Amino acid sequence: MQISDEKLYELCEHYGKQARLWRQKFAGLLPEVYRRRLYERHGFGSIFEFAAKLAGMSEEQVSRVLTIEKKFDDKPILKSLLEKGEVSVNKLARIASVATLENQEFWAEQVRILPQKALEVMIRDATALSQHVFGDKFVRTHKPEATSRVPQGLNLSEEVTQKLFELQQKGIDINVLISGFLAKREFEIATEKEELSAKQNIPTKHSRHIPVEIQRLVEKEFGEKCAVPGCIKRAERLHHTNRFAMSRNHDPYFLAPLCKEHHVIAHSIDVKFHGHLK
Repeated sequence: MQISDEKLYELCEHYGKQARLWRQKFAGLLPEVYRRRLYERHGFGSIFEFAAKLAGMSEEQVSRVLTIEKKFDDKPILKSLLEKGEVSVNKLARIASVATLENQEFWAEQVRILPQKALEVMIRDATALSQHVFGDKFVRTHKPEATSRVPQGLNLSEEVTQKLFELQQKGIDINVLISGFLAKREFEIATEKEELSAKQNIPTKHSRHIPVEIQRLVEKEFGEKCAVPGCIKRAERLHHTNRFAMSRNHDPYFLAPLCKEHHVIAHSIDVKFHGHLK
């Protein structure tokens, strides 16, 4: 009897997942096989032939495993993940450049729980993740380099540019003018935030739905992009830096708009969320 398309896909998905798991386990054994020259005793010309015939691994994949194992010689926690086949070689390769003896435990936890795309984003941002968004749990791997460069590509309309030029020609310091506008904007946001925060902290039962007035304030402050410095992706989630389950409110001082990947990262750093990210 012919199986349905749905059942056929279900079987493919199941066997594919198992195949990836066993490939990880096999890859984890290769460094020890190489050290013992076990492949020679079983008639294989090299570790590459051994892996190709037994598991269909390419020479590049085998080389990557052996290289990573060497890099983790002084990082026993990460080396154990490789040898036990608990994490894919691709994920471990991603963190090899940022992992140190001091932060290996942190990165070991991240490779276990983060999807690969979110892991790549975390590594990319390792020197610049916002303490406002992620709190003190984030472990920095490098010190951010100070820079005084002016950002390029300000998208000013021709009309605004012309008006600013005319004001400057009249002897008006447009830097003072713009600074005053920015200071006024920040003051207005701070005032509105304080008022909304006070309302949220009045003892009452708040629903999980974030009030529209707070959503608008957050958008006014951060725009439509992710709040993490350097990230230009569109924000998809409003993240509670103080967990809603604990605070039971939507205090705007503890809300930040995040893209999908940074939202996953933010929750992964709080170990209490690990069970929800499998």
